[in-house]
Amino acid sequence: MIPPKPKPRADRVSLWRYMRLFRQDILSAQPARLYRAWMAEFRTPFFRSFMVNQPALLDLVLKERPDDFPKSDRIGEGLRPLLGESVFLTNGETWKRQRRIINPAFEGGRLRDTFPAMWAAAEAACDRMGAGEVEVEEQMSHAAADVIFRTLFSIPIEHEVASEVFTQFRDYQRTQPILNLAAFLPLPRFLPRGHRRKTRATARAIRDLITRLTAERMAEIRAGTAPDDLATKIMTTADPLTGDRFTTSEMVDQVAIFFLAGHETSASALAWTLYLMALYPDWQERVAEEAQALNSPDISIMSKLKLSRDVFREALRLYPPVPMMVREAARPERFRDRDVPKGAQIVLSPWHLHRHERLWDNPDGFDPTRWQTENGKTCQREAYMPFSTGPRVCTGAGFAMVEGPLLLSMLLKRYRFERVEGKDPVPVAFLTVRAKDGIHLRVTPRQEA
Repeated sequence: MIPPKPKPRADRVSLWRYMRLFRQDILSAQPARLYRAWMAEFRTPFFRSFMVNQPALLDLVLKERPDDFPKSDRIGEGLRPLLGESVFLTNGETWKRQRRIINPAFEGGRLRDTFPAMWAAAEAACDRMGAGEVEVEEQMSHAAADVIFRTLFSIPIEHEVASEVFTQFRDYQRTQPILNLAAFLPLPRFLPRGHRRKTRATARAIRDLITRLTAERMAEIRAGTAPDDLATKIMTTADPLTGDRFTTSEMVDQVAIFFLAGHETSASALAWTLYLMALYPDWQERVAEEAQALNSPDISIMSKLKLSRDVFREALRLYPPVPMMVREAARPERFRDRDVPKGAQIVLSPWHLHRHERLWDNPDGFDPTRWQTENGKTCQREAYMPFSTGPRVCTGAGFAMVEGPLLLSMLLKRYRFERVEGKDPVPVAFLTVRAKDGIHLRVTPRQEA
């Protein structure tokens, strides 16, 4: 059985129709030819876009000359009410300063320090799972949020503020499309950006709650009573070039993106991985057998979860949480004998790249063994970027590749997951790749199976 994907459109549509499709679901709005094209051009009356799938061009944009292809504000406009000037949206020297302060918190040694908190969140997720028909996207959202709050602020999801942030973020996720009006029209800065009233109100509520947590942590740092977690590490790290630290307002921006990137994307990846385990029960049993090695909250145990890691990596290939990224050409370029004007949008699509028919063997199939093949190894280097790549690679990529296999293994050690007939999920892109009507699976405790 082939894992589900949206049926791409095969015909040409008007710009107005395309905009409507794009706002509803970015994946099914795209034509089928993008799964085999090295580059494709899309024109509007206001700007030109070029989707790039050729590995050499991806390297040029993301690795060789990233400063010439900054992040596009057309995508950032939709997220700015929540994320402000976070590292996800900034460019140039501002972004470089932010990364210099943030990066040390996610180095290898810090992962070892945060692992017990991650383990505790995974155990709590197993305790909450229950039995019967379960909508696992919601469960994984809860689990991923718990991981973030335990590792960032040393508080569980049951904490009053953490629980309220989680609740408000669910509302935000349901009202915020991946693109808004500013993505298509050249709106002057003084005009409204097309954000929905509910979206703006929810973003304000989330930021107010994060401000409360951040201000409390600042006070604990000054008093010498702060726990040694990720928030303390980031807030006490000075820029090695200037000696500056994040202010409270700057830290609020960063915490907002940590929560979005570390919760929303992890929840998406874990939910789709569980669905794939239900779709391929032989693989599920192999991962569950491997998971018997889990016996202590020490990060060294991760070396024993090789199958779980390959399965999770394959789920990220088929269902990359961030389906598309957009850069902007800072100067005129020439790609594949075609002029790319200054200001053109360069669309990088993990969704299409990971299923590209000219790059991958069996591109739409689920095959965790591919990572040991020559084709898989080559594609992992050249055509696999669930966390982006180059200088702007996700800071938490290593964190996610510990969290995902750990939670997957602990859940499969305790439970068996099965498809619910007639409820196979349909992928759509909201803030991340989610299922149109959720992912419903039948869950059975293994001691009762």
